[in-house]
This record gives sequence, structure tokens and C-alpha cells, in this order.
Amino acid sequence: MRGSDMRTGELFSYVDLEERVPRNHPLRVIRRIVNEVLAELDGEFEKLYAAEGRPSIAPERLLRALLLQAFYTIRSERQLMEQLHYNLLYRWFVGLGVDDPVWVPTVFTKNRDRLLEAEVARKFLAELLAHKEVRALLSDEHFSVDGTQVAAWASLKSFEAKDGSDEPPSAGRNGERDFHGERRSNETHASTTDPEAKLYKKGKGKEAKLSYIGNVMTENRNGFVVEAELRQVSGTVERQTAKDMVVRYSPGAKRITVGADKGFDTADFVADMLEFNVTPHVAQNTTNRRSAIDRRTTSHSGYDISQQKRKRVEEPFGWGKTIGGLARPMLRGVKKLDFKFTLTMAAYDLIKLPRLIRAVA
Repeated sequence: MRGSDMRTGELFSYVDLEERVPRNHPLRVIRRIVNEVLAELDGEFEKLYAAEGRPSIAPERLLRALLLQAFYTIRSERQLMEQLHYNLLYRWFVGLGVDDPVWVPTVFTKNRDRLLEAEVARKFLAELLAHKEVRALLSDEHFSVDGTQVAAWASLKSFEAKDGSDEPPSAGRNGERDFHGERRSNETHASTTDPEAKLYKKGKGKEAKLSYIGNVMTENRNGFVVEAELRQVSGTVERQTAKDMVVRYSPGAKRITVGADKGFDTADFVADMLEFNVTPHVAQNTTNRRSAIDRRTTSHSGYDISQQKRKRVEEPFGWGKTIGGLARPMLRGVKKLDFKFTLTMAAYDLIKLPRLIRAVA
């Protein structure tokens, strides 16, 4: 007998979200660990909210939703709210019931900005690394550092002379503009869309873009990101941020090694690492100059291992740009982008956990 294609309405709902999510789904492990980390941050959340007044969106739900956005490459917070309406898996992960209303996108954004001001993303990453199941997977001696270009949410047409001397574009919302023969630099020009973005190119022959620099420090055992920070671009930003991350994560109490590419092979960076009780396993840059890394370092067997392992520092960048939404985030300003970058790196750590935890179980 042929089944009917007619749909009848339901007076009551008997959907149990726990039953709808498979028992072996990777998000089960991730959600359990995220909830345990958020419980440790309860005191930090208490400081952000007044004791009286209208209840806001729970910060725990905010963070779960933002992690979900990175896991599933959801382009914007408006699209995230739309998908929370009908996706039962997403509702289960965030903590919404089947009949719970989804937030207005602008309300969600305003509540997110409260977490941004308190640097909750960085605190979440620190608590995640301190979790007993995660801590057992980390190396405490060998690390790598690197930076990547993060495109700003601003057009080159918005990069105009600070003194207003630019030739006006032709009529229209997206009028033509001829840049040939025009000299433009960060000293004389600024973006009207995102004034904190700077014109920058990562290497020779590359296209200059309005950008920021996202920096990470990873441990060499399983490639977890242990420090993350996004800053405005400059010629020395990667080395300076690397120094700050090393000091923040390992303030000289124990000798560690730090691997890095040729861009970190400078006398001042190597000297600072040695002062911080760090052995700099930096790739030698012998192009037209003498390397700051001597033979005593390169002859050690650990140097070759660090050079091999340091290439894994590119993996969080690749995941963040292809999956996590960092290819061109729809945010403006250092603070918002730093929050997004740091939380995306925490999401990268989380997606590695189900496989690694099963392997050691």
C-alpha cells in the first residue's frame, strides 16, 4: 500500500533532543568538556552581570553558539540564528529546547560584545588547556610560534588619503577608481571602513591587502594552540607577539624550546629567547647575511625535530581560514577580531579532542 504524503499538525511535541543525537557523535565529547570549562569560568561570568534587571542571554549559551559557528563554517551571526531555528543538533549543543525561541541577531551581537570586553575568549582557552583530559595531551617543553595574515572586512577603495586629497570616484555606489601611478602607504592613507586595518603583504610578489596579523603558539606533541593573539600589522609584529606569548605561557621558570621560521632569525629575537630561558630552534636565514642561530644549536638532534614539528603550526591557520571563518571575518577593529581569532583557535583545539581522547582511553 502506498504511504500518504499528507502532513498532519501536531498538538504536542515528544522530541527528546538527547535521543536525537547519536551516542558516538563527536560533539558529545566536545560539549561535555566545554560545559566543564564553562563551569570553571562561572566566577568570571558573575563579574560581568548586574544582580538585578532584565536577564540577558546566558554567557554559556553565547560561547557554545560561537563555537558552533566555527565548527560548521556558519558565515554570520544572522545565519547562525537562522540555523538555530531548525537544526536540532545545534539546539542541543547550545542548550536550547525544541520550543525555545531563538535570539534576535542584534541582541546576540550586543551580548557577545560584553564577553569581548572581559577577554573571555582568552580565559576560555586558558581554562580549556588546564582541563585534566586536555592537559595530559600537551607537551610542556617544546613549542612553535608563527603568524598569519587575516584579511580585514574593508575594501581597498576605502583606503583613502588622510588629508582628503584623493581623486573622487566616478558616480555611483561602487564607482570606478584608477589607482595607477598613485603612491599609497599606511602613513598617508587609512581605511574609512576599518581605520585600524593596515595595508600589508605577507611576502615578496604577494598582493598588498588591508589586514591584521593573527599569531599562535602551539605545543609540539599534538599541535594544540596554547596561546593566540591578533594585532595590527607591522614589520616586527610577529616577533614581538611571539615574545609576549612565550612570557605569558612560560615565564622563565622552566627551560623550553621554541621553533620558528626564518622570519624569526634576528639577533634581538634570539637574545630575548635566551634571556627568557628559551632555546630558540629557529630556521636559519643565511640569505645575504649571517644567521643568529649558531652551530651549537643546529648540531643538536632536538633542533631537527623542532624544525619538523614547527610546520604543524600552520595547521590551525589552515583550519581557521577554510572552516573557522577566518578567511575574511565579518568584523572590524582589533578587539572584535582578536576575540574571534582566539575563540576560533580554541575551537580548533576542541575538534581534535574526540579522536585523541579515544586514542588514550
